[in-house]
Amino acid sequence: MRFRWRFFGGRKKQDIALDEIFLDSSNLSGLNTDQFEGHLEKPISKYSIFTLAIAFLVVGLIILVKSFILQIEEGEVYAILSEKNRLRHHPIFAERGVMYDRKENEIGWNVIHEDEDFFSRKYIDAPGLSQLIGYVSYPKRDTSGVYYEMEISGTAGAEKVFNTLLAGESGMQIIETDALQRIQSASVLRKPISGTNLHLSIDADVQKKLYAVMDDLAGRVGFDAGAAVIMDVKTGELLSLVSYPEFSSNVLASASNTAAITEYQNDRRKPFLNRAVSGLYTPGSIMKPFFALAALNEGIITPTKQILSTGSISIQNPYDPDKSTIFLDWKEHGLVDMRRALAMSSNVYFYEIGGGYKDQKGLGITKIEEYARLFGFGKEVGIGIAPELPGVIPSPAWKAENFEDKTWRLGDTYNTAIGQYGWEVSPLQVVRAFAAVANNGKLLLPQLLKMPLGFQAPGVELAIPQEHFKVVQEGMRAVVTEGTGQGLSFPNIHVAGKTGTAQIGISKKYVNSWAVGFFPYEHPRYAFAVVMEHGPVENLTGGVFVMNQLLAWMQIYTPEYLQ
Repeated sequence: MRFRWRFFGGRKKQDIALDEIFLDSSNLSGLNTDQFEGHLEKPISKYSIFTLAIAFLVVGLIILVKSFILQIEEGEVYAILSEKNRLRHHPIFAERGVMYDRKENEIGWNVIHEDEDFFSRKYIDAPGLSQLIGYVSYPKRDTSGVYYEMEISGTAGAEKVFNTLLAGESGMQIIETDALQRIQSASVLRKPISGTNLHLSIDADVQKKLYAVMDDLAGRVGFDAGAAVIMDVKTGELLSLVSYPEFSSNVLASASNTAAITEYQNDRRKPFLNRAVSGLYTPGSIMKPFFALAALNEGIITPTKQILSTGSISIQNPYDPDKSTIFLDWKEHGLVDMRRALAMSSNVYFYEIGGGYKDQKGLGITKIEEYARLFGFGKEVGIGIAPELPGVIPSPAWKAENFEDKTWRLGDTYNTAIGQYGWEVSPLQVVRAFAAVANNGKLLLPQLLKMPLGFQAPGVELAIPQEHFKVVQEGMRAVVTEGTGQGLSFPNIHVAGKTGTAQIGISKKYVNSWAVGFFPYEHPRYAFAVVMEHGPVENLTGGVFVMNQLLAWMQIYTPEYLQ
């Protein structure tokens, strides 16, 4: 049998017979197949052997060089990486300090969770304290469990202000794991140091009551928001600092209730704003006591000189003598001296001592601004619990910067002297200033921590004689006994006060309602400032109502503050 094999590539075709290449034992006598005799072979060429040898040599050299690099040159690096896979540093989180109010009530403490390496923060579940306390943010780790943020940090409020004291110092440990990342052993390198427990100056019960009264008033009358601050006039300790409405510290710290957080963000009343510290308001008549002190100190007027209020004053237009500008009082007061002018809140009296009128000399806008700054307005207080703005004291420079008509007129001084025009003040600035009125001229730095007995409060002594403060204090007492603040009159609590109403908005349909002052009158301990924000102009209750309700409650539950 023949098969045809075809070779290509230029070779000549040939016919090959199978019996020409295969032999069997029948074809060759004496073939010993067991000894492999008679096999046909073609010897391997020397070139093939040489090529194969070179290939083996190259592969061997590559393996040898790679082994050298891995074991010698990079051996240390891979050893470290291997060790890191087996051993890793892991923080031991410090226990954060507990926060108490001044009466030892816990208001911020720690809770252990088995599925976390750190303590969770828990806060008192009561309205009125969240803006003051604030909240924390927690450590964060990647998918492999390695922490890339290793601190429990105060984000707002007292948690932020006192973070260094509360945080303590975290420790460190080395953890050994197996190939499946199971912990085999742990060794402590540095033990954690717990944070410091703190006693805040505030009374949680007073705080809660203030918030509840403000919430009730807002719901019944139509105020949008409000703020209140009560401050010790000797130490600067803040007994209460309320902002209404507010968020929940527990909600923000856990960050789990996204619906509630979204609601906060969409609330037009801005619950994230700490109104007691960051809120800025037109003060209205509550500025009058400071300008009474300025007028006395500058010799502009005596306490007993009387000024006639017929309900308004008018001044001629210097550019058109036939035209006059009229500045209204809120009623006809008749003849009033300084004490009576404060009690009745006479605008005409303060127009005249502020800007001058006929034969009555006025302070002038320069002195008005000077004394406003003396009492701490126009600058940040600096307690750090929330962002602060300095506020605004109207002045020629301010007007030139903000209005097309840059000319400062007498009418601008008149309006500034009664707390209107461009004024912006915070409740914290206001309570600090009235504390200085109550303590005869020491402008204190407010304190958020409870201070030890005998604490000497840091502050600035104002260069105003005590007898001038006495006149203004008497006028503020008359506000309560016979004037605009009679809602603060109690048989057993003698309060000195001042009220203020500032119209807001272009339509003048809404007002901010203030009540400020100090108690007890005979030996002052606490100054207060309350503002209810954006209420209907026809409403007759506001800041005075809030303090009335609080003082009535304090007579029963916290009488120690009234003595």
